[in-house]
Amino acid sequence: MAYRSFEELEVWKRSCKLAVDTYIVLKDCREFGLKDQMNRAAVSIPSNIAEGAERDSKKEFIHFLNIAKGSAAELRTQIYICEKIGILAPKETRPLIQEIKEISSMLQDLINSQKPKLNT
Repeated sequence: MAYRSFEELEVWKRSCKLAVDTYIVLKDCREFGLKDQMNRAAVSIPSNIAEGAERDSKKEFIHFLNIAKGSAAELRTQIYICEKIGILAPKETRPLIQEIKEISSMLQDLINSQKPKLNT
């Protein structure tokens, strides 16, 4: 996958929107520790994509994409917890969970595209 800048990556664009959406859905949340952790995980996804893309090696890019993928799993878990304890309603969590799953899949596809092809 050739690109000139991380801003061109659709996964970066979508994960930025996810971070904004996370801040919006949690704006009235009084569970400040959980809210802070979730916002940090959400911001970590596009931030690690950007940081990895600006590194000088595919190996480092893959490393940061994996960190972004881990942050997506962390955020997804926290959203499930928020639903279970009544902080977020299912109508709020379903679209977020779906978007995180799609972003995770996009990250995996990008990781796979960066790995060297082995001759078989």
